[in-house]
Amino acid sequence: MVSIAPNHKSLEYRFDQVSFGRHQTFHLRYAWLTKGFQAMSADPRAFDGDESTVTLGVGKNMVVAIHYWLQATRIAERRPAGLCPTALGQAVFAEDGLDPYLEDEATIWLIHWLLATNGAQATVWRWFFNHFHQAEFSLPEAGNALTRFVQERLGNKAPPKTMVNDLRILLRMYEPSAVGPRVPLEDALDSPLSVLGLMRALPESNRHRSAAEERDGPPDGIFGYAITDLFDQIGLRTLPIGELMYGRPGFPALGAVFRLTENALITKLERIIRCLPGRFALREQAGVHQLYSLRDAIDPMDYLRSHYRRGQPANTR
Repeated sequence: MVSIAPNHKSLEYRFDQVSFGRHQTFHLRYAWLTKGFQAMSADPRAFDGDESTVTLGVGKNMVVAIHYWLQATRIAERRPAGLCPTALGQAVFAEDGLDPYLEDEATIWLIHWLLATNGAQATVWRWFFNHFHQAEFSLPEAGNALTRFVQERLGNKAPPKTMVNDLRILLRMYEPSAVGPRVPLEDALDSPLSVLGLMRALPESNRHRSAAEERDGPPDGIFGYAITDLFDQIGLRTLPIGELMYGRPGFPALGAVFRLTENALITKLERIIRCLPGRFALREQAGVHQLYSLRDAIDPMDYLRSHYRRGQPANTR
């Protein structure tokens, strides 16, 4: 059994731990997690010295950005020895790991969950996918809502401009890029998260759409990982469907993170129960549908292994 608890960041909001603007205005790019993981695995101080630009083959600001995204996606963390893989990062991105080169779209769904539940290091991502429920919006509308949330709920006085810049990066990461003769090649390279279909720019307007849908993703193994991860962090044996959909106070909202309708959420829960029997069950108590954990402890990695072990074909891009 692979235990991720010692290196796993809590999914609960810590109001004294929020961050904004640490990406140097660079969105996450396809090769960065693999490249950064390999560099820190060879040398935990790979990001600290003057040679980091040579080691990683990018400019100084991009080195800082890669360093940030490795931590924001929870596959690395700072320790006294330097930047080191988490147990989950090692399981997925090691040379003999489950998917070190992001060849399976399931891994991108996993990265989305890890990023969208990291309130301490990816505060805007956590807010957007758990608390912002406006299906269509403009950047100013989202910026105003974010500013109010941060000031009222987190007690943080981060500059609104910095938070809006984070929102711009979030949009850049999740919306497929428009490719044309006036778009530089570097800017046309999508973030891996854009393949998930969780957001799109509305044509001929300055508005965007990110709405709950009856979508196919995430795959069962990733959805099971997320459920188990959530139960593990909350420390309960049962959760009402409403809390899984919209969130328990202080914790992520499973349905909202994956932009699922309630019907799609229940359908996926039923599939998860069949995927690995004897771990979860759906029951009704006093007219309230709830998901029950049937064991004192369930290893989230069981679900990841169940996906990759089946040898599902990689998503070709």
